[in-house]
Amino acid sequence: MRTTSPFAPGRRSAAVLAAAILTVGAAGCGSSDSPSKAQAGPSASTSANPDAGVLGIRDPWVKAADKGMTAAFGTLVNDGDADVTVTGATTSLSPMELHEMAMKDGKMVMRAKQGGIVIKAKSSHALEPGGDHLMLMNLTKPVQAGDELTFTLTFADGKTQQFRAVAKPFTGAQESYAPGHGEPMTGMSATPEMSMSPKS
Repeated sequence: MRTTSPFAPGRRSAAVLAAAILTVGAAGCGSSDSPSKAQAGPSASTSANPDAGVLGIRDPWVKAADKGMTAAFGTLVNDGDADVTVTGATTSLSPMELHEMAMKDGKMVMRAKQGGIVIKAKSSHALEPGGDHLMLMNLTKPVQAGDELTFTLTFADGKTQQFRAVAKPFTGAQESYAPGHGEPMTGMSATPEMSMSPKS
């Protein structure tokens, strides 16, 4: 007696095609390298870039804060053949400035970054506690762990690009985002030793 397999040639190719479609669909929702990640929604480790283009933004996050000032961090990736300069950043929650940490009179100070943040061609630039960062100057409401904020970067050529970042608690370096450019940061020394990653 001959049995007909459910995977006879015609049915097998249909089953394989269905499996392939399901696999691609699942990859679109879970892979950080998927081109459809912007449609699948952002995650804590990957940014969705509606204007897609100027830079890649890896692992964007914001330091949770109840009031006053805080900062956004991540890694700016320039895969292009020309240097890119970020000249500004905005969010609906607060006025923003581009900031850096620098030595002044033997102390580490936070100040506005003159000339913007330059990301060299075919390289990346970290925005991190104790280094360059995007400063939220005056929060209009608390930023709690798990909140998602949308930011817009402005570039020297006038282009803009949006990205989203999730707020996380962070106590490394014990930064004090108190008003006053050029003032020494609480807990900072000339050679700060700190963790550069937020709590997950």
